[in-house]
Amino acid sequence: RLLQLPIANRANFGDWLNASWDEQAAVAVMSVEPSTDIDHEKRTGFRILTADLVREQKLKGASAALVVSDGREGFLDCMDALERDFDLPRGVASRRSDAVNEFIYHVDGVVSPTNIDRHIAWAKKGGFRYMTFDSDAFNRSPEDKALYWAYRGDYDWNDRFPNGAADLRAMLKKLKDSGIHPGLHFMHTHIGLQSRYVTPVADSRLNKTRRFTLAQSLDDATNETEITVFESTEGTTLFETCRVLQFGGELVSYESYTTERPYRFRGVRRGVYGTKVVAHPLGEIGGILDISEYGNPTTCYLDQDTDLQEEIAAKIAALYDCGFEYAYFDGSEGVKAPCNFHVSNAQYRQWKAFGVKPLFSEGAAKTHFDWHILSGANAFDCFGPEIFKRNIARFPAAQAPISWQDMTRVNFGWWKFWAEGRPDWWSKSSSGTKPDHWQYACSQCVAWDCPATVLVDLDDVEADRSNAESCFEVMRLWGEARRNQFFTSEQKMALRNAADEYRLTVDPAGKMNLSKQVKIRKGE
Repeated sequence: RLLQLPIANRANFGDWLNASWDEQAAVAVMSVEPSTDIDHEKRTGFRILTADLVREQKLKGASAALVVSDGREGFLDCMDALERDFDLPRGVASRRSDAVNEFIYHVDGVVSPTNIDRHIAWAKKGGFRYMTFDSDAFNRSPEDKALYWAYRGDYDWNDRFPNGAADLRAMLKKLKDSGIHPGLHFMHTHIGLQSRYVTPVADSRLNKTRRFTLAQSLDDATNETEITVFESTEGTTLFETCRVLQFGGELVSYESYTTERPYRFRGVRRGVYGTKVVAHPLGEIGGILDISEYGNPTTCYLDQDTDLQEEIAAKIAALYDCGFEYAYFDGSEGVKAPCNFHVSNAQYRQWKAFGVKPLFSEGAAKTHFDWHILSGANAFDCFGPEIFKRNIARFPAAQAPISWQDMTRVNFGWWKFWAEGRPDWWSKSSSGTKPDHWQYACSQCVAWDCPATVLVDLDDVEADRSNAESCFEVMRLWGEARRNQFFTSEQKMALRNAADEYRLTVDPAGKMNLSKQVKIRKGE
């Protein structure tokens, strides 16, 4: 234990930040590197703030910081000095940037140098100044969208960018010349199950969730139906898509296992995912491949204790350095234990690979050190039109005051525009996104000084053009009003009541008006 400090409770406590604060004083125990384990213990009337060094991570030469200041802004001043002194990602600078609360246009679907003008035109309709692209927009991926992530890790250019980086640089320059800042969304911990890291020879640096040692050798035939191991199989996964063992460069699936000696995996199938069937000697160590359970089995996770994280980081950085300006670290939850170390350490390794550091960043998971890296975290995924308003109130509007105590904003979306009548992600016919959906959600963003991200598929917006234009006009109005500081502090406080709905409109003279919507109950 490097540091242990009892601190009296104040009006606010940021769990992520590990800071007790109000407008008179702020005290925090902070990490200055991912390896230091920062935490706190609740007591009656106070908390014990702690900084621990962990043998498996870094027992000697690690550091922590005690930050003490006079209130929120003074604390941020101190944190900014700390980040500069230790050459950390600039968490304070990003939080103080005007960019951090801008609404974001996220390209959902195909993008190319030939259709970027259409995306720019729609972004202009919504007043968007930031546009996010997924790495798969530029990289080779399977034609079957259900297997969309299966080549992740290769990062080969797709046919829409025949000149590779040159085409992407030219496209991003066009975007920036139009006044829009580009950002990159990527999954830095995922490896596609059809990538060169898996087939025909699986890389030894793929993560294994359990280790097993062969108690009998395996030959190079494909008729093996059982595999015998020394270690107990108790509790090994039986989730259908995750029943895969790796020995050497070969992947082997199984149907079941015995739980008494001799421990055997049964219903074995050799050479799955196109891997080569080879002989394996007695005593060879392998294990359960760490396959992602999300959606279809298209990816597994890399092992953060190897240099594969740097190898993937270099590939993503080569893409990012074509001209992107902000980043989304998706898939951040896909790490091995201990997660409180590997989540932020994997992100930090990726961040250090960037030639130009992001203006701001978001991520799908966060641990303490990530406060420096992520200006906000856990953008809420898409809610269908039928449940949209209810879930905006239930999730991001409930999270916003919690994140505020961490001196951080929460991203209120991904708000996907669904065209009426077209199938949604759950293969149902959608009732479609309506302007009042985004009027309500924008009011909640403004109430808490938070952004949102809108997912835009050209097929959807162009199939329901009139309605899409009305929805995008809502985004433009709220974004413009925010930039012009139209909203008073009193209005923002009123907007925080998630049970109420407000509408922002413009009268014939061009004056903006914020009005509360009167709900008429049935029978009145």
